[in-house]
Amino acid sequence: MTLIDSHCHLNYEGLVERQGDVLDAARGRGVAGFLNIATRQREWQDIIGVAEREPDVWASVGVHPHEADSHPDLGAAALIEAADHPRVIAIGECGLDYFYDKSDRASQRERFQAHIDAARETGLPLVIHTREAEDDTAEILTEAVREGGGVTGVLHCFTGSAELARKGLDLGFYVSLSGIVTFKNAADLQETAKWLPADQMLVETDAPFLAPVPHRGQKCEPAFVVDTAAFVAGLRGEEPEQLAATTTENFFRLFAKARA
Repeated sequence: MTLIDSHCHLNYEGLVERQGDVLDAARGRGVAGFLNIATRQREWQDIIGVAEREPDVWASVGVHPHEADSHPDLGAAALIEAADHPRVIAIGECGLDYFYDKSDRASQRERFQAHIDAARETGLPLVIHTREAEDDTAEILTEAVREGGGVTGVLHCFTGSAELARKGLDLGFYVSLSGIVTFKNAADLQETAKWLPADQMLVETDAPFLAPVPHRGQKCEPAFVVDTAAFVAGLRGEEPEQLAATTTENFFRLFAKARA
């Protein structure tokens, strides 16, 4: 069985200190690829450096909505330039977070638009974070697809409504499930996981956060994507090997630059 962890933060505290061991542990469980996600511009060089050293690790470049206020001058040009690196296969993590409101909402929307412009220019998919911002997220993505096309991506660590999932899917975006889907209080998300189209679904850890059952309370690692995938397969009445093969193919279809 081969799986891809489509979203992890290998350079975050709790993983970076033992990065090699973390990667080896995941590989030992059949995880054959990792997308290492950026959240701040100052991280980009280090995250790309990991992808240069590790042939099964790829990088993204982006700015998390929490960091929008601290990147007031970030435009599409910087993202486009960084994305020219052969190991960068995605733009993000970007989007909107109205739950914590750590950055001004107008700033969040401006930075999100810069990422969309960069994604259109580079042809790379967006990695989207959205929390308590469903209406604005749906409106911005709808406009992005309608205006110029050429924009796709994934709603990562999805915890939103079924309506948002359907909207994203209709626009051609993928939905990624993290360890949250295994939590006891995630009944609505589990129902969504049952009907997600097989060809528009990914799995991830968002490590070092959100360890799935049976690892609750631990520092999350990419190896745990195996547990999330097995749980989702059970919800859908599929064999874990089938779900692993499907989500792996989906990863390489969406992040097509990774095939190179």
